Amino acid sequence: MKPPFRADHVGSLLRPIRLLEARERFRKRACSIDELRAVEDECIRDVVRKQEDVGLQAITDGEFRRTYFHVDFLERLSGITIVEGAFTASFRKDDGTEVGFRPPTMRVDGQIQHVQPIQGRDFDFLKSVAGKTPKVCIPSPSMLHFRGGRAAISTTDYPYMERFYDDLAAAYRAEIADLAKRGLRYLQLDDTNLAYLCDDKIRASIRERGDDPNELPRTYCRLINAAIRDRPKDMAVCTHLCRGNYRSAWVAQGGYEPVAEILLNELDVDGFFLEYDDPRSGDFRPLRFLPKSKTVVLGIVTSKRAELETKDELKRRIDEAAKYVPVEQLALSPQCGFSSTVHGNDLDEAAQWRKLGHIVKLADEIWAS
Repeated sequence: MKPPFRADHVGSLLRPIRLLEARERFRKRACSIDELRAVEDECIRDVVRKQEDVGLQAITDGEFRRTYFHVDFLERLSGITIVEGAFTASFRKDDGTEVGFRPPTMRVDGQIQHVQPIQGRDFDFLKSVAGKTPKVCIPSPSMLHFRGGRAAISTTDYPYMERFYDDLAAAYRAEIADLAKRGLRYLQLDDTNLAYLCDDKIRASIRERGDDPNELPRTYCRLINAAIRDRPKDMAVCTHLCRGNYRSAWVAQGGYEPVAEILLNELDVDGFFLEYDDPRSGDFRPLRFLPKSKTVVLGIVTSKRAELETKDELKRRIDEAAKYVPVEQLALSPQCGFSSTVHGNDLDEAAQWRKLGHIVKLADEIWAS
């Protein structure tokens, strides 16, 4: 089966203690980058084996070499400046608790170019240790625009936004071409922006800064399509939408209706990993726009809590989704990764593997024939 697989996952996994300790030693300059990488290699070998042991067909490195799902990639393009502490994100837990978070932000202060392979070496290692399909997850190119908008992009280097989007797409094409030469055939683009545009409060803030929340989905679809347009015909590309995932807390809420028709029809990808683990994500009705050529991976198992969803509960939700999309076009996964940042969600590794194994077993039951 071409990806996405019936039982799949978003990519990031909880970091082992020994990896966190090695990263802290490196931060304090108590070990070298080579020593850190040796620990990363060891931990990735182990997490690959565990993914294959639970029956997953898509194998990632758990994003073990990253601190953030997006910054670590984007900062390696030329023209990008990382700003620490300039922005405080408002994350919330389902019990109403607020979680303070000051993630790095990005500014475009020069011409965007792909000056070196970004994921190449990491993919080479993953490919060498994975017996199943290696999958690489990178941030959607739209991540470089949405957080700061026009104000975060140099008007000297980019007096016209069209040039910004052209250069950004070209940089992604170069990275994807490099990965394709190395043998990558399963790529995922992680995108919080399109899901954030489902939230009424965020849509209002986008209008206040001068952008049109109704037009941005089309703009981002054009950007992503330009970024992936030269991929090999046998490379599967999916996108993952997320409403925020930091220490089991979230940012946005709202069903997919504001973006669904544009997203599902105009984005030239093979599948959509959609967050559906709680009422904040709305119902399945927006899936009625899905073309017959694409797959929706239902994120109905949460990565935020340790409690295991019952088989009956998950089957009921699949039946609800199947009212709008044939079950042949559906698949299963957690709603997001277990560790979108190095900090990880509020559950342990045992719970993580129980959930992933549960997804595999249920998918085997539903699509065995």
